Amino acid sequence: MAEILVLVEHVDGAVKKVTLELLTLARTLGSPSAVWAGPGYSPDIQAKLAEYGADKIYVADAADLADHVVAPKAELLAQLVSTATPAGVLVAATAEGKEVAGRLAVKTDSGIITDAVGLGEGFTAEQSIFGGGVNVTSRVTKGTPIIAVRPNATTPEPSPAAGTEQRVEVTLSDTARLAHVVDRVKQEKGARPELTEAAIVVSGGRGVGSAENFSIIEKLADSLGAAVGASRAATDAGWYPHQFQVGQTGKTVAPQLYIAAGISGAIQHRAGMQTAKTIIAINKDPEAPIFELADFGVVGDLHQIVPQLTEEVEKRR
Repeated sequence: MAEILVLVEHVDGAVKKVTLELLTLARTLGSPSAVWAGPGYSPDIQAKLAEYGADKIYVADAADLADHVVAPKAELLAQLVSTATPAGVLVAATAEGKEVAGRLAVKTDSGIITDAVGLGEGFTAEQSIFGGGVNVTSRVTKGTPIIAVRPNATTPEPSPAAGTEQRVEVTLSDTARLAHVVDRVKQEKGARPELTEAAIVVSGGRGVGSAENFSIIEKLADSLGAAVGASRAATDAGWYPHQFQVGQTGKTVAPQLYIAAGISGAIQHRAGMQTAKTIIAINKDPEAPIFELADFGVVGDLHQIVPQLTEEVEKRR
């Protein structure tokens, strides 16, 4: 089977969920080979990658790969494309992942597709464009296909493989060393799950009314063990931090349950959450576009409905 390189996204020595999604997707096209860049590799990491289908794991754990910004990963992948001649390269469509993909495309003189939401035979990519209003299929016609896939586009499924480790040495160019990481500040994590990896997400929009009122959204989320999200209108108004924005210009989520409170359902927001398994909408406007997408809808004042819902959930915990 054709080899497919998958760049591993990791933080604090843990593999991120999007990598498991990419390995699952790669298995439908060939033989996945995970590419680990930077310190922190361990037997537990090897076991996790093998569990989700990595036949081979290229390990480049030199500190240099983490001491410089983005460029070293592109040079590592370019070296592997040259030596392993893979059928394609998959990366996560995160801000960093897309920059790595772009640099790799230039280095290998290859075509690139970003923000794919699915992949078919021959690396035919599915894309949702114009805020989710149009679906298109695209295919790279030159070089090695480099595809950046949106997080939560695929459900990760275990499929144990060999996970054979292969150490890789990479010599970085002077250009790759130009941007140097001089400091790192670790953001403290709260008790809530990561937004893009949460099974349940509760989001608030313009209808919440103020930053103070977002407390009722947070209380419902905490009662469900959910992550908190927000629409662009809410984040632009300064009611909630921008890193929690769900939508085309924010984060893409695909939870088992998505609760949209006070969100009208503009196409920009729908592009970031429409793949959720079950969608519940709470809005006082019965004509709100979000109801076209929702599996269940409640027409009413969220300031009355959300606290009542929280109370009922708490009773059943």
